[in-house]
Amino acid sequence: MTPRSQLVCAGCGAEAPPGDPYPFRCRNADGDDIDHVLRRRLDTTGLAFPDGTEAGPFLRYRTLLHAWHVARDAGVSDAELCELVRRLDARVAEVDGHGFAVTPFTRADALSGALGFSAEGGVWVKDETGNVAGSHKARHLFGVLVWLSVMELLGRVRTPRPELAIASCGNAALAAAVVAAAGRRSLRVFVPVDADPVVLERLEGLGALVETCPRVPGETGDPTVKRLREALAAGALPFTCQGDLNGLAVEGGHTLGWELAATGVPLDRVVVQVGGGALASGVAAGLAEAVALGALTRLPRIDTVQTASAWPLKRAYDAIRDYDVDLAYARRHRATFMWPWETEPSSVAHGILDDETYDWAVVVEAMLKTGGTPVVASEERLAAANDAARERTDIPVDPTGSAGLAGLLELRERGEVDDDERVAVLFTGVDRTSTTDTKGSSDEELSGTRHPVAQGL
Repeated sequence: MTPRSQLVCAGCGAEAPPGDPYPFRCRNADGDDIDHVLRRRLDTTGLAFPDGTEAGPFLRYRTLLHAWHVARDAGVSDAELCELVRRLDARVAEVDGHGFAVTPFTRADALSGALGFSAEGGVWVKDETGNVAGSHKARHLFGVLVWLSVMELLGRVRTPRPELAIASCGNAALAAAVVAAAGRRSLRVFVPVDADPVVLERLEGLGALVETCPRVPGETGDPTVKRLREALAAGALPFTCQGDLNGLAVEGGHTLGWELAATGVPLDRVVVQVGGGALASGVAAGLAEAVALGALTRLPRIDTVQTASAWPLKRAYDAIRDYDVDLAYARRHRATFMWPWETEPSSVAHGILDDETYDWAVVVEAMLKTGGTPVVASEERLAAANDAARERTDIPVDPTGSAGLAGLLELRERGEVDDDERVAVLFTGVDRTSTTDTKGSSDEELSGTRHPVAQGL
């Protein structure tokens, strides 16, 4: 019987082997120029869009998750799976003060008025700043933890537990450390030399093993990613949001698309910031599945935003559009369209300065399908968007997290967004420099404190 969900490489078409406990990267990924990124393919035949009321997205939308389908096919009951998710979520709450919940999505009236929208149109904000670890990143990684826990339940994993690894200096690293500590798992974090000392202390307090990665003379791209790849080659598991290294992590981002669809707001477009691309690809895929399941009548336009100092996604999009390149061809000639930045970028929105857009082809596909466009935002625009977000919504979002709004400001100035349009932006990360964290403790209070759960690692 064909599984209800499968992980399939968007580049070469290979399926992850059934029963593989670590189906994160395409088995054909080395040695060619194909864009090997695993995507979760869902057979929606006979499925209904979930209409549950559970507070957490991983319970409410469990029947759409790959781990749920694999476990159910192996004979695990729905009740057992729910208990597993509740137990993991409770451990997250022990570490971070609260577990996962469906996050707020409301029309920002003051912001909509300031931008000149009509009463029919406006800006709707999806607020992730109060999520686990203060950003959307934990969604991606909790989905991976659920998968690993299901594989342990089924007796399919290696022992002892392999080390988890990630390259990041900000929200992704903190999210990984919180979720890894909740899962009682060892985590190695590769960080740049200029990583925030407060973040580093928090990582160590959560039990993460932090390694600083200086740049080798003449090296291009991100040195932390290179060290991460070396660790994965040595046996570590990718606890990262980079789709080419862990395609299953993108599925956690689908929950955002499902939550947007479940609100019933008939969105005309979603403007989403892009670094590595997992957020945009996850949201786009979740919305597409909501359409397939009848929860939405049509897809909104997907626009993306990058900084003026690093815009590999727009570079790839422009080449494909301007030269009328077939996307399938582009996926089989990756280096022609996507490569690391040659000069290290700098931006107030530092969280989206990934050296490549790892999920670039999926995001380009979403823009082409919906008529969306990639926007490059100046530093002035990014700063203005953050000021507007903080003043007009009272959400303590950081400049990376409000970069989607910067893209909307740019599109409005160009006259490409009508007054009556309903536009969603995602505020994806809390400003840690001026607020307390999600537990209500200041960064200073958290730094240097080894969490009791982490002490058992």
